[in-house]
Amino acid sequence: MTKTPIAIVGLGKWGRNHVRVFAALPDCQVRWLFDLNDRAAAEQLALYPHLRAATSFDQILSDPAVQAIVIATTAGSHYQLAREALLAGKDVFVEKPMTLDLAEGEELCAIAAERGRLIQVGHLLLFHPAVDYIKGLIDRNDLGEIYYIYSQRLNLGVVRNDENALLSLAPHDISLINYLLGAAPIAAQAAGGCYLQDRIEDVIFVTLTYPQRKLAHIHVSWLDPHKTRRLTIVGSRKMAVFDDTETTEKVRIYDKGVLRQEYENYGELLAVRTGDILIPNIPNTEPLKLQAQHFLECVRDRTPPRVDGRMGLEVVRVLAEASRRL
Repeated sequence: MTKTPIAIVGLGKWGRNHVRVFAALPDCQVRWLFDLNDRAAAEQLALYPHLRAATSFDQILSDPAVQAIVIATTAGSHYQLAREALLAGKDVFVEKPMTLDLAEGEELCAIAAERGRLIQVGHLLLFHPAVDYIKGLIDRNDLGEIYYIYSQRLNLGVVRNDENALLSLAPHDISLINYLLGAAPIAAQAAGGCYLQDRIEDVIFVTLTYPQRKLAHIHVSWLDPHKTRRLTIVGSRKMAVFDDTETTEKVRIYDKGVLRQEYENYGELLAVRTGDILIPNIPNTEPLKLQAQHFLECVRDRTPPRVDGRMGLEVVRVLAEASRRL
């Protein structure tokens, strides 16, 4: 089996997860690890003694054997590292958000197209089997016309001092809602509060307007008593809930709705309909593994990623507009 040689840059929480997953894939060769913190690299080498650490990012760029680079550094460094990688002829997997600046994201997409390189953005939930199931429901019109979607991504911590809750948490939900609706929003509103640190919002509410009068509301916070990772979709026929904190019953389909009826008297126009609750059996496959396998397939077969730079760019566009409204 031919192994695709890659490098992983950034060995924080997400970088360590990428090392674990990519190192276990039979069609992948993790050729280099790199982090500015030597201790972070040493910890990974202790776990994976067959791997090796680069002494600089340039060492990775100059290695002709490296086909692709996984970038899992802080969001502010994504643009520069991804740009250098693309210019060096490497395919790029970059964690979300792709960039913090819209123009920088557009530049990365342009460089990738000009150089014939791939960009995949780490919007992990788009590889979740539960999300695929819900997307199928929507595409088959099982839920009917989608009226609105709302999501909650809440917890007490982890409090960041380098970015607000919007940039830290909302990319998950923006990418997920865009994917499910098959569209980008046409308007965004946002409100937030800075309670723990000056000029860093701990709680944010975002309202997005999509074509055909569809609405989405996103609530993100690291200052909340509940750990919540829930998305609710309300359609004209049925309603669906995706709860990522559940271990087994992650999706529930509610056969509920409101019927419009012919009427003669006041109060007979609308009738509430309540039916069964369906809890589907969904494969418990790790989304991170599915995402990594997909990236390797794209690098090997030269096929466009499902979550390419343009999809990542749409998320950056929404983040920029929501940030402007705060």
